[in-house]
This record gives sequence, C-alpha cells and structure tokens, in this order.
Amino acid sequence: MPLEAPARIVGELTSRGYNAEREAVTRLAGASDPGAALERVLEAVPEDALVVRTEHVEAALSADAPDAARAEPTAVPDGDSTPSVSTGTDPDPGDEPAGATPVETGGSLPADRSVDPAKRALEIVGDMTGQSTGTGEYEDFVSVFRDRLDRLGGKLKGRVNHRPATAIQDMPGGSEVAMVGLVNDIRSTASGHWLIELEDATGTFPWLVMKDREYVDLVDELLCDEVLAMEGTLADDSGIAFVDSLHFPDVPRTHEPSTADRHVQAALISDVHVGSQEFMADAWNAFADWLHTAEAEHVEYLLLAGDMVEGVGVYPDQDEELDIVDIYEQYEAFSEHLKKIPGDIEIVMIPGNHDAVRLAEPQPGFDEELREIMSAHDPRIVSNPSMVTLEGVSVLMYHGVSLDEVIAELPEDKASYDDPHKAMYHLLKKRHVAPQFGGHTRLAPEEEDYLVIDEVPDIFHTGHVHKLGFGKYHDVLAINSGCWQAQTDFQKSVNIDPDAGFAPIVDLDTLDVTVQKFS
Repeated sequence: MPLEAPARIVGELTSRGYNAEREAVTRLAGASDPGAALERVLEAVPEDALVVRTEHVEAALSADAPDAARAEPTAVPDGDSTPSVSTGTDPDPGDEPAGATPVETGGSLPADRSVDPAKRALEIVGDMTGQSTGTGEYEDFVSVFRDRLDRLGGKLKGRVNHRPATAIQDMPGGSEVAMVGLVNDIRSTASGHWLIELEDATGTFPWLVMKDREYVDLVDELLCDEVLAMEGTLADDSGIAFVDSLHFPDVPRTHEPSTADRHVQAALISDVHVGSQEFMADAWNAFADWLHTAEAEHVEYLLLAGDMVEGVGVYPDQDEELDIVDIYEQYEAFSEHLKKIPGDIEIVMIPGNHDAVRLAEPQPGFDEELREIMSAHDPRIVSNPSMVTLEGVSVLMYHGVSLDEVIAELPEDKASYDDPHKAMYHLLKKRHVAPQFGGHTRLAPEEEDYLVIDEVPDIFHTGHVHKLGFGKYHDVLAINSGCWQAQTDFQKSVNIDPDAGFAPIVDLDTLDVTVQKFS
C-alpha cells in the first residue's frame, strides 16, 4: 500500500504491533520510497522492540542511501489529511483543513520534532495502588472520617475560634461560639429555617440557619459528611446555636497557579469506551493522526481520566450494546488504539467506573495482567484519584462519579450536566472529590481519606459525565473532557446527550485551553 502520509505509516506500524516516535514517522514520510523504507526499518529493528524510534529509522536509511536523498518529505495527499479541527466550531468550507500543511512548505512536516527528555518532568503524588488496607470493618469507617475531619478541619480551625461539641454544650447562653465538624444532618424546620447538625470527635451539636439571612443560599450547596465551620450565638438555654457565618475549606483566593518554564502542551481526555458499539473509532483515529502533525508538535503529555473500555455488566442490558463482550479483549482493542498515539508522548491513566477495578473509591490502578496488555506504550497507570505534576504544573485527575451526586443534590443553577465544570467547583470548594458517603458514589474505608484535596491543584481534570466544560475557580482550571462514545440507547433513556470526539489541549506555560474537535 502507498505510504505517503504519516497517518498511513502509523496505521501500518500499528497493524504490525509497533508504536512509533513522531520524528521516526516524519523521517519515514520523507523517504523517497516510504514503503520500502518502512520495510528496511522493520527488518533492522531489534526483535524485542515495541516502539520504532528515530535512531532505528536513521540507521536503516543511512545504510542504503545518502541522507540527502531522503531529506525532503513527500506531500500529504488531500484525501489523507487529518480532519479539520477547531475550538468546537465547524470550519469554513473554504478554509484549508487544519491537519494539512500550508502550500508554501510543500506539504512537509518539521524535520526534527523530538524533545530533549531532560526537559520533561513528570511526578505522581497520592497513588494508592497497592496501599489499600481497608477491610470493611467498623473501625475502618471511623478511621477514614477522623482522618477527613483532622485534615480538612485543620484548614478551617485557623479561621474560627472553634470549640468541641461537648464544650459548646457547657457554655452559657448568649455566648459567641464556633465549631468545626462533619455535616451529620440537614433538614428544614416547620417555619422555613434550616437545622444543620455538625459532628466532631466529641459529639454533635445543632446549628440553626435563619431563612432571612443573606447566606441561607449556601445551605443549598451542603452535602452530608463534608467538613464545615460555623460561627454563631448560643440560644439562652445553650441547646442550639444561631448561625452568623459558614466557612468551607475552599481554595484560597490568594492561590496562584504554577506554570511550565517552556511552551509545552497536555491533551486531557477521558471516557474512550472501547468495546461499545458506539465507540467512535474514526474520531479516535483522527485524534491520533493529528498528534503526528506539526500542529500538535508541542503536545508531549496525554492524561486519560478513566473508562478506557466499556466494561461488562455496568448497567442493565449493557450486553446488547457491546461490540466486544470479553473484558480482556476490550483492553486488547484499547491497547491497539493506544499504539496509534505517538510513542514519545508521556501517558498517564487512571481507572473509571467502567474499568476492571473495584467500583469503590479510591480505585487502585489496574492489576498486572491488564498492565501487561497495555504495556506497549508504557503508560503510567495510577489510582483514581491521583495528583500528577507536569513540569511544575499540578493536575488532580479524578474520574468523576461523584459529579452525579453533586448535580442531583444541588439546585440546577448551581450544578448541571450542561456545565460540568461548575459542579467541579463545588468539589474544590469542599476540598474533597467525593464528600457524601452512602449515596450513589461507592466509597471504600481506608486508614486515611485518599479523596481529600490536600494541596490545591493548578488543574482539576475529570470525565464520567460525557460532557465538555471548562472554566476557572479561584484560578484553578477545571476541565471535564467529554468522551469518545456516541449516544447509547441507555443514555437516550436517561436523557444524556454526550459531547463526543473532543480533546481539550492545555498550554502548560499559560494554562490556556484550546478544544480540538474530531467528530
């Protein structure tokens, strides 16, 4: 088959079980006979190699002809160029496709797109894979909630003159009091006020929020089990306190995000759902092809926030919507799609609720059998959630199951599927990715609460809800990255209209976002 286009070279390599560095593909595309060059490279590549590297190509080409004979890349045929992409708007029919190279360059791609690995820096913080100690015993639940209260309460105790619940009960009526605790109960009174019960390590105490106070709207944002601070005045009988102010752990308004020291980009995606009949293979292939182009030369990191595959038995009658019914075959198919990504891109993945790990959060990374299936690209596979630092920029990756709960519990004007990033704001405000226990989100008790947002991230990346949205909360960039699955029958039944085939690209040096569209 002709191999003029880099995209075709990638496809041919993938079909033979290889990944490739971007520069290696560029060099092959620039050969006078790309097909013959590819065969020479594959003959010379070491038997245990999984990635075709630039040095493999250079060695094979230099052995047969002078470098100059292959220095000029051939043009990419119009029919093989990457589909037009944009920030979410359809391109002007008269415009050149975004993947095509300008006429004055003769269709060539940059001769050197390699990056000095020494410039890269990737660090994982908070990966609990292999660290799970929970047994489901009562003591585990006590331990995880005490840890939550200690860590989030510590962020609040410096802002109020707090007292334990038992000490407040012994104070005289009319005293000014403050307490830090877990929200144990929220209910309205017959007269329209709100009664909130806070719990700390010593006991519980009731707080009354009057319906005519300016901050009463904040009650709509509360979830059970989140950590909160309240200040107010004790009633005459000291049996209840009237609330004067509420405080969330929150992101400080003084937060200043970190940025990279050079122009480098990260692609943030999620919810690929390989194995579903609605997996958008064409869109994925267009995305992978685009990553091999000059336009994407600065994309050096790919962060995938869960649901690599469709899974099995996740929802009723799911088997009727599966293209691949075996879970391991789903991961093998996903691995083949992953091989189309340039080999020099660093990949970090966390699991989601469709993946073959426990449903309860935090979710450890995949077991060794699944890791081996996806080993060709050597991705970093860590737990859900995890904090990833890319050249000084911290990215909190969380699949996002708790967003369903936030959207269900809060008023529509404060959290909705149409604006998923606004629901993410509430998790940042509460400094916890899944604050409510006992609801739709399954939570696993551990010795410590791995779901607390200890350090403020520069970027908060989620998926799960299959909707695209991004914005900033106290200078934290929140991104929900959509999906790669068209609407399923199940989604139709629950009125979910997915945003599919999008790839948010973040400039790590400025934290600006560009959304590339491939569907």
